[in-house]
Amino acid sequence: MADKPPMRPDAELRDIRVLLFDVGGVLVQLRGIEIMREWLGNTLTEEQLWGRWLRSPSVRRYETGQIAEDEFACGLVAEFGLSLEPERFLQSFSDWPIGLYPGTSQMLARIPGSYRRALLTNSNALHWPRVLRAMQRGAVFDIRFASHLTGRIKPDADAFEHVTDALGCVAAEVLFLDDNVLNIEAARLFGMHASCVKGPLEAQRALCDFGIISLDDHAGAQR
Repeated sequence: MADKPPMRPDAELRDIRVLLFDVGGVLVQLRGIEIMREWLGNTLTEEQLWGRWLRSPSVRRYETGQIAEDEFACGLVAEFGLSLEPERFLQSFSDWPIGLYPGTSQMLARIPGSYRRALLTNSNALHWPRVLRAMQRGAVFDIRFASHLTGRIKPDADAFEHVTDALGCVAAEVLFLDDNVLNIEAARLFGMHASCVKGPLEAQRALCDFGIISLDDHAGAQR
């Protein structure tokens, strides 16, 4: 469930002018976590697995464009102690993005045109083309920040700094929605408004909580 935004003066919330969305787990459905947990014998919770994934040297190097798929796969399999060949891992990994969650386009369409919409995602050369194809189905954004293209990765502060520099805004003018607690905590530490959400319904609820869309719009979406 989307977490409630920290209590702030209404005037501060009115300063928000950029809506920054994560992709996987918020707009695009992924199947990777369940597969990885199964490969690991379900010994890690989802949160524990995400923590290891975001801190993995192989993941960080691959998703900042520093190494190719083969090196990434070999390193990842070794780091996690997976009992499968790197080729099999890559074959599965390339298919992890499924497509837009149902309701994503409708949720985005409710956002007033006065807000800039941007993506901030940890991605890679295998997943990004699938994401772009999914985004062609009504998910329009002013700018996209993909880690393998920018060389900056969440939850590092320079990933958020790159966004504010590129958009010409300050952190307090940004609302960031992501499905990972580590990324949300990092965004808040940087000074952004942030809410942990999974899927477009929770994203919509967060937008209501922050006053971006009206409660009437939200209620109508439930019917």
